[in-house]
Amino acid sequence: MKFNLIGSGVALITPFDSQGNVEHRALQTMVDFMVDGGIDFIVALGTTAETPALSKNDREAVLDTIRGRLNGRIPLVLGMGGNDTHELLEHIKSFDLTGVDALLSVTPYYNRPSQEGLYRHYAQVANATDLPIILYNVPFRTGCNLTADTTLRLAHDFPNIVGTKEASGDFGQIADILCHRPAGFKVYSGDDLLSIPLISLGADGVISVVANAFPNAFSELVKNARAGNFKQALAWHEKLLPVVKHIFQEGSPAGVKAILAQRGMIQPHLRLPLVEISEKLKSALKELDDDWLGPK
Repeated sequence: MKFNLIGSGVALITPFDSQGNVEHRALQTMVDFMVDGGIDFIVALGTTAETPALSKNDREAVLDTIRGRLNGRIPLVLGMGGNDTHELLEHIKSFDLTGVDALLSVTPYYNRPSQEGLYRHYAQVANATDLPIILYNVPFRTGCNLTADTTLRLAHDFPNIVGTKEASGDFGQIADILCHRPAGFKVYSGDDLLSIPLISLGADGVISVVANAFPNAFSELVKNARAGNFKQALAWHEKLLPVVKHIFQEGSPAGVKAILAQRGMIQPHLRLPLVEISEKLKSALKELDDDWLGPK
């Protein structure tokens, strides 16, 4: 399957109002902000979107808003994962996937399946759709690791499994995937801080959280790294580093939402069990945001 999604992606946040309802106008603003900021593709309904706290109706409405506002300007990837394989297959069948360019499917969480269980889960997903599928390995959140061997087995066995978002932080594992992947199989960093080293090893792009607030800076970082202009990429990395270190201190996406709320783009609300960051961290982030300047 021909698939060429590369560069800077953003795991888009979901804005809420004070009553916990999805704020669709703010979501439209976020879509425009990403496109205008040079982001190469949007990931809707990922972890950063607080998807586990969204009902199926909410998810469908969020997808409709993003898809409508995006209107094909850049590619759209849809988060579609779960820890109940049968239910996930039903969701894939029932969602209107018009205009969706690929699915991003996180490893089943909490169940802690074996590697064979993970293989069979993704085999079912691959057989349920003709859309390209990007695997998503984030052991810190899910409690299980999709190994390089299983990733490569899936990549070779299913033509529509076209890439992986790797957030394991295991350089050996990621390098193994990069060295032995089939032609055309994409590897994306799932960690903002590891963008440059993973691109230097051959990764095709990044799916970012911080890009929600700094799309231009992050897209420039990725663009320069992919072009081999590492001096310029590192300049952007150094400017973003204090922000990235702070926004994850009290959980994601609370930190990046706080920055966007301070700018008046969204309200700072999250859905329980997630909560807003402390006043101390808000002050630190505001100071960093107020002082923000790109590299000369």
